[in-house]
Amino acid sequence: MNDVSYSSVFKKELSDLVEVKQSVGFDYTTQARAFARVDRFFISIGLSEKRITKDICDAWCRKRSYETQTNQSTRISSLRIFCRYLNDIGIPAYIPPKGITSKRPKYDAHIYTDEELQRFFQAVDDSQSVPSECPYRGLVMPVFFRILYTSGLRVSELRLLRVSDIDFNGGYITIRNAKNHKDRIVPIHPELMNGCRRIKDAIHCDSPDDEFFFMLRAGQPMPLANVYKNFRRYLDRAGISHTWKGPRVHDFRHTYCVNLLRKWVDEGKDLMAFLPYMRTMLGHEGFEETAYYLKLTSERFPYIKLQLKSSFPNLLQEVSIDEHEFY
Repeated sequence: MNDVSYSSVFKKELSDLVEVKQSVGFDYTTQARAFARVDRFFISIGLSEKRITKDICDAWCRKRSYETQTNQSTRISSLRIFCRYLNDIGIPAYIPPKGITSKRPKYDAHIYTDEELQRFFQAVDDSQSVPSECPYRGLVMPVFFRILYTSGLRVSELRLLRVSDIDFNGGYITIRNAKNHKDRIVPIHPELMNGCRRIKDAIHCDSPDDEFFFMLRAGQPMPLANVYKNFRRYLDRAGISHTWKGPRVHDFRHTYCVNLLRKWVDEGKDLMAFLPYMRTMLGHEGFEETAYYLKLTSERFPYIKLQLKSSFPNLLQEVSIDEHEFY
């Protein structure tokens, strides 16, 4: 259900596009809100005819002084999607071409060393609860960040988990409607599942099944800003330097993948047989996303490169390291 309303000359078409997408299974909530910004732009320029010209597109695509390149690209993508839809239903619309923004610089993923992980989790374990503000921080954060690292989950997949998504008897969690609009089951280490039981007993004695497990307060999940604020605090206490380039919370996912592949190679495992397991755990749509970690592993650990080439002779050259995943 779309709770965003539109008021421009294209209000019907914007609403119809969101409804079409949601009817075939897409959540589309974020995109619906992005369209609201496009809608306001149409109103601001006094658009009264159902036609989008190149001049209108150019005005929308022009970079604002206050925005990042990523935000600009996201804005352009929203208009591109809408213009394609207009063309499909017979309304003339100039489609913004790709490549308007310059290519974003490659992010060099931070792979935490074993020593850094040990220091980081010691800082997490030393975290203190504050009864008036964060009464459960000392209980929740050690479990939250350990599951994040040992499962390879995206941070929002974990923070938006519901009580009913955890099978305490089976020892796994169910990730629902994830990035590729698919559910998947992720096993959790028994010690961490015990930690989840302690959280449930302390926080969720009377919670309904659809309550957020890692809630900030009733009905409200732990926000990204809260995760990031605590993450930065633990980095500082662990003596791990942070710059605008990272490390990021998402780098735990990269580190999980690299260390798992390193473990499999060291144990002589057949990667052709084991990679589908990683693909399922990570919720990847295609093999190329998983192959990204093969190249990342080979670059971080050169001794592994020759062994990987024996199983994937062409893959390491063909896969470009880029950022496939987002929060």
